[in-house]
Amino acid sequence: MPVIEPQDTSLKDLHGMHLWHAPMSSCSQRVRLILAEVDKDYESHLIDLEKNEHSGEAYQAIHPKGVVPALVDDGTLIIESIDIIKHIARVTGFSLGTDPNGLMELADRAQVDLKLLTYEFLFRAKPRPDSVNEEFQRTHKNAWLKEFRRDFAKGFPKDRVDGAVNRTLEGFQTLNTLLRDGRKFLTGDQFALADIAWIPNVQRMSLMGWPFETTPHLQIWFQHVSRRKSYSVALVQWQNENANAHFKAFTEKGRANNTGVHTFGNLASNCDYLRS
Repeated sequence: MPVIEPQDTSLKDLHGMHLWHAPMSSCSQRVRLILAEVDKDYESHLIDLEKNEHSGEAYQAIHPKGVVPALVDDGTLIIESIDIIKHIARVTGFSLGTDPNGLMELADRAQVDLKLLTYEFLFRAKPRPDSVNEEFQRTHKNAWLKEFRRDFAKGFPKDRVDGAVNRTLEGFQTLNTLLRDGRKFLTGDQFALADIAWIPNVQRMSLMGWPFETTPHLQIWFQHVSRRKSYSVALVQWQNENANAHFKAFTEKGRANNTGVHTFGNLASNCDYLRS
């Protein structure tokens, strides 16, 4: 559902690009990456997820699913991150690249697992207060998201975490296989939209101690793309150092106690050396 009719009709009167986004949202990071790559000016509208601003009436009138990002370009509202970055590529002339392996669709499907693993291996480092969770359940209209947050509070069952880890590993192995032929980027020798779609996912997994030694070509790719100026502008400059400190400590504790991401799914057998 790339373009939708806004409930907030005042959006139709906006000129230029307006982006509603959150600092650590991986989907927001995708959009900021392409905007940085093409050096496109935009009006920034920050949504504080910690304060449940995405569950307020005002924002849910912009994005009916109550998630970020949302983009308005000269009055046209686009709400899915893959559709947003495709739109920006088309109107700015950025390379979409050829995608015979369906990497954009694969990146899109990976978001559900990325969300679960982010909550399990990063957000448990600093749980939200009960009052914030209760307000979210009262005010947010996205039934799937409300159920997800309830499941997180109860604790995700191991088989659900194992499944998310295995699908993520399969996706990374697909990328690693493509990169074995010596290409610089995911779809060839030109930095393209597929690279933008996957950079936030790989960066997020690196925060939780994902063992990229198992996919060395992908590891080299990430080292390469993370040196681009857009990476600093779209990801690094938006980092919360206090949150990063919590994440780092939690990840190190998980590795030391053998409770980290490397102990789940097929990573458990592939990464015995991390527990030695």
